[in-house]
Amino acid sequence: MKNIFVILLIVASIGSSTAQGLFAKKTYSRQDSLRGSITKERIWWDLLKYDLSVAVNPAGQSIKGSNTIRYKVLEGQQVMQIDLQAPMMIERAIQDGKELEVTHDGFAHFIKLIKNQNPGETNEVRIEFSGKPQPARRAPWDGGFTWAKDSNGKDFIATSCQGIGASLWWPCKDHMYDEPDNGMLISVNVPGSLIAVSNGRLKKEKVEKDKTKTFTWEVVNPINNYGVNINIGDYVRFGEKYKGEKGLLDMDYWVLRANLEKAKIHFKDATRTIEAFEHWFGPYPFYEDSYKLVEVPYLGMEHQSSVTYGNGYQKGYKGMDLSYTGWGLKWDYIIVHESGHEWFANNITYKDIADMWVHEGFTMYSESLFVEYFYGKAAGAEYSRGVRFSIDNKEPLIGDYDVNSEGSHDMYNKGNNLLHTLRQVVNDDEKWRATLRGLNKEFYHQTVTTKQVEDYMAKSLGLQLNAFFDQYLRDHRIPVLEYWVKDDTLLYRWSNCIDAFDMPVKVIINGVPKTLKPTTRPKMEKLETKDASIKVDPDFYVYSFNIMGN
Repeated sequence: MKNIFVILLIVASIGSSTAQGLFAKKTYSRQDSLRGSITKERIWWDLLKYDLSVAVNPAGQSIKGSNTIRYKVLEGQQVMQIDLQAPMMIERAIQDGKELEVTHDGFAHFIKLIKNQNPGETNEVRIEFSGKPQPARRAPWDGGFTWAKDSNGKDFIATSCQGIGASLWWPCKDHMYDEPDNGMLISVNVPGSLIAVSNGRLKKEKVEKDKTKTFTWEVVNPINNYGVNINIGDYVRFGEKYKGEKGLLDMDYWVLRANLEKAKIHFKDATRTIEAFEHWFGPYPFYEDSYKLVEVPYLGMEHQSSVTYGNGYQKGYKGMDLSYTGWGLKWDYIIVHESGHEWFANNITYKDIADMWVHEGFTMYSESLFVEYFYGKAAGAEYSRGVRFSIDNKEPLIGDYDVNSEGSHDMYNKGNNLLHTLRQVVNDDEKWRATLRGLNKEFYHQTVTTKQVEDYMAKSLGLQLNAFFDQYLRDHRIPVLEYWVKDDTLLYRWSNCIDAFDMPVKVIINGVPKTLKPTTRPKMEKLETKDASIKVDPDFYVYSFNIMGN
């Protein structure tokens, strides 16, 4: 028996040290740093409100407009960084009627302010811009403008820009840490035969002298940059009022004229989604701005209070079940997933895109909770286990900070299973639900870091979770429970993990549930019978290995 422990200790020391140095160090450019860090030209001013006005020319696939930025001075500085990506151009910057000098460094533009910027003051700067924004080649993943036609040959246009950034099409402080505290106005001018739908509520529709129309939308809550969108088409509108936790929620649906009747049936998944997610996460975060589903010529995105939809009026993800279990074909994936982002992405927003798992992991997990709410706990768990087939486990979920670097695409499915596994450790469904609701209350309309989320969950759940999060977020490997039953003795330990990993795990021994508390050092327990069978609870995202194969 002593020899067994010696072998296990040697292998443990080797396995626990292999995580470091596996990944080639990525290199980043000055542009990555200018985009991804909180530069000295950003930090001195606090966003209060955007007033964005855009005229869209479908024939020329071009736009022009202005963005008036209201801000509060935090520190006395004279240079402001504004971001706008080529081929879009800043035409001029104006403050108090005076045109300002602008210098350019790639996609970052530095405005030299003439007026003294005194701490505590509120000022405005107006940026005028124009150009042909980058077209989206594979929206929403690559980002840009989608210039399409509907089945009647009318223009059908939409924006999507997560990752690549809102500065792809409009000038802004293109870093997620700072949102406009008082929301924004979005005015969109389009040909008179079309309708423009954006975030928030429609405040005004105006017919211009040239027969074009301008639609003005108002957002009263803070909003992240990539959550701002414009959608243009031959839309018709229908809606309903949902009796939710904070009262009546206006739910409006903007769809192409030809799809109105099918949308009236299919969009019933929208109220089901709000019902389930208010149960799990708390009140919908933007009652003041309403909830909208807007049909677009691409798959869909989580634009705040303007969730975009392009799933073809079919169940699942483009007609497929991503979990391979059958549960994913009982609801429209895009409606559920993108609406889930209203809580995780739009209410709780990452400060740095390296922490994008906070958006995608929690929202992918929300799919399992949706299934559980309507079809039972076993069904929700089965859905989580099913999406494991799409996990690669090649890179950590968290990216590099301050350089606009997102983590592994595993943030979706592995993020789901990280949370599903943690729920098993907690083993208290009401405490788990209270923690999910508490996150959305604690960080209501805020930008956050992963550390803040980790610390809140640990405190709310009453657990030490540093090693758990380090393993599942910052290491690519999946822990392996190695064990060996010798007569009436069980030997076990964690391997293929960080040294500090010590997650409790549920096992079934001869049909009887039991919780083990492994570490990376071997442990031994006496069993009531000889040669017992061991099975790890499948709801823990771990592997298991009988080292003797018996």
